Amino acid sequence: MSNELKRFLAIDQGTTSSRSIIFDSDLNPITDSQKEYDLTYPEDGWVELNPDDIVNTVAYTLNNVINRNDDIEACGITNQRETTIVWSRITGEPIYPGIVWQDRRTTKICSQLKLEGHEEKVKQKTGLVLDPYFSATKIQWILDNVKGARKKANKGELMFGTVDSYLIYKLTNEKKHLTDVTNASRTLLFNIHSMEWDEDLMNLFNIPMSMMPEVKDCDSEFGTLSISDAEIPIKGVIGDQQAALVGQNCFKDGDMKSTYGTGCFLMVNTNQNIISVDEGLLTTVAYKINNEVHYAIEGSIYSCGNIIKWLRDKMKFFENSKDSEDFLRKDGNSNNVLFLPAFNGLGAPYWNSEIRGGFYGITQDTSIEDMATAAFQSVAFQTKDITNIISLYDIKIQKLLVDGGMVSNKTFCQVLADTLQIEIVKPKNVESTAIGACKIAMLSSGISVENLSKNEISYKVNKDRRDVYFRNYSKWQEYLLNTIK
Repeated sequence: MSNELKRFLAIDQGTTSSRSIIFDSDLNPITDSQKEYDLTYPEDGWVELNPDDIVNTVAYTLNNVINRNDDIEACGITNQRETTIVWSRITGEPIYPGIVWQDRRTTKICSQLKLEGHEEKVKQKTGLVLDPYFSATKIQWILDNVKGARKKANKGELMFGTVDSYLIYKLTNEKKHLTDVTNASRTLLFNIHSMEWDEDLMNLFNIPMSMMPEVKDCDSEFGTLSISDAEIPIKGVIGDQQAALVGQNCFKDGDMKSTYGTGCFLMVNTNQNIISVDEGLLTTVAYKINNEVHYAIEGSIYSCGNIIKWLRDKMKFFENSKDSEDFLRKDGNSNNVLFLPAFNGLGAPYWNSEIRGGFYGITQDTSIEDMATAAFQSVAFQTKDITNIISLYDIKIQKLLVDGGMVSNKTFCQVLADTLQIEIVKPKNVESTAIGACKIAMLSSGISVENLSKNEISYKVNKDRRDVYFRNYSKWQEYLLNTIK
């Protein structure tokens, strides 16, 4: 079979939907299927999912895109990170719902560990901050709050996994307990220097080592899918934000992308350099391909596309997310209305679990356009918070590569360019996470991806709006900092 005719499968398991896409080896999408599922919110700050929904929606999309006549070379998986599932080694079934990355229930555990002076050691080993966002305290909570869980864990009867591990266990013939280095690096339990589970950290969070999956390189073999009589080897696994980095061809030192999905995640490749940032950004594993580790700096924003979904579904401002563009003013005029995007607290660089969202400056004259504009601007302002910090570390930002569903909004991309005062570059296909998963599977199969052509759309800075957006950002920062106090 010629290079051009080879087909690759990408599974993109996200926070609110699962997607399967078949690409050819020029990264042209051939067929795709997507299925949404619901999250639940049992208490304030709690966010859960049904693990069966993940498996079933992935299986549904796979059956929609694969038939027995397909000759698919390999599969790559990308997934929401940090989300925590614990299941029985005996029955194979979860002992509790999946605790989603947005969940804040373990705030007190993290606060206590900080008081005891553990934060610096955790950061030095993992590159992360002590925050409920990551998997470790979610695992600890399940072991301490599900009846009989800790006893079973101590007997070696329980398994932990992020979403990639659970899918591999449930959907492959081999049913092995595996993860990759990128997902492992988001648990607070993985030492990014030695590239292995850290015994000191396992003891700190009181988690038995027997629960942990084997950690493999991104371009390893992870098992075989059997779908519609097709046998497809999984030859790549990578967390969604790292997948977007690969999807955007950010293979060099200083290459930077920002993904605007449910949350927003800005990541810059730092090559083999582990750069520790004091101002609240994370150091993480970018990928390990061809036995070579690359690291990254990441800024994580909790609320992004879910703000637009909230405006659509709860506030009923518009019927479809694409209609939101009609309510966003390009000139930056929100009629002095400001929005605090903190449905589940604030991520980088504030890491405040207690604060909640809200509007400020609403009057009788306030319109839907004012509120929608303020909401969109808050996402751009959070991005500016992160790029301001990155620039302190001699990383020159010439342009920002963007992807994710939210950048389909052209006006938002222009607002982003005018707020950051840098060029915004968007690929023609904004599904960079799925493309990244596909690229990992291609690389693992011995196919080069560096010279594949790509079409881009560029949003240049409108310098006439510089002062307007600077004033808006300054007002928003003042509002946010006063609220945190």
